[in-house]
Amino acid sequence: MFANDTNESLGFVANLVNTVPAASASGEDELSLVPQLHAILDENRFSGRRDRTRAELEEVVEVRDRLARYWELEEAAAVAEINEVLSAANAVPQLVDHDDIGWHLHATADDAPLAQRILVEAAMALSEVVRAGGLDRLRRCEADDCGGVLVDTTRNHSKRYCSVRCSNRMNAAAFRERAAETAAIELPAR
Repeated sequence: MFANDTNESLGFVANLVNTVPAASASGEDELSLVPQLHAILDENRFSGRRDRTRAELEEVVEVRDRLARYWELEEAAAVAEINEVLSAANAVPQLVDHDDIGWHLHATADDAPLAQRILVEAAMALSEVVRAGGLDRLRRCEADDCGGVLVDTTRNHSKRYCSVRCSNRMNAAAFRERAAETAAIELPAR
């Protein structure tokens, strides 16, 4: 549906948003320590400057909270958000090739503050989602007790859960419910 770099950016944003307690596997804020920030950056191959400070972490947490709202935006609001972010950062998209990723777009300098680079990259990815008419692909997890987000890149729009953990939990609950219904049906005596 989207270019590889857009899928990777959207995946990174979803992973970042899903560090909140309502979506995290631990039930705790998984972005409360500087090493946690750098672990998610490493896992998602996020390049560029890193100050590795508490202040930088706090800026990224603010960005995370702003990015979480992307899953609620209608098209007009998404366009306004994209344009605001790109304008505020004086973003100038350029093709780059590093870390065996292949050609992709960066719109800020590698030495720009981390939170700004995350926000701009997310806005660039969201712009591709809007252009492709794919805002419906940004969804909330359907698990009963999860506040996670997901990006549905399936052909048939079938992704429902933010993680395998939520999918397994909900499928197990549905199985138990079906088994209980079957057991409740009284079979006639022979």
